[in-house]
Amino acid sequence: MSAMVEKACKQCHRVVEGNICPVCKDSQLTPSWKGFITIFDPEKSELAKKLGIKVPGKYALRLSK
Repeated sequence: MSAMVEKACKQCHRVVEGNICPVCKDSQLTPSWKGFITIFDPEKSELAKKLGIKVPGKYALRLSK
């Protein structure tokens, strides 16, 4: 049994295990990302506001090229 590789959405930076981002429905994903932030309550999080995150979840901080 193989483990799913976490990928980051190139649009919204959401970290996902599938092939489509559940937030923006984009399929442009990359396995090359560094660092992450987990947002539980985007409305109360100053970091979420600065990063433009509106949906709770795990987000990559930097995507590699």
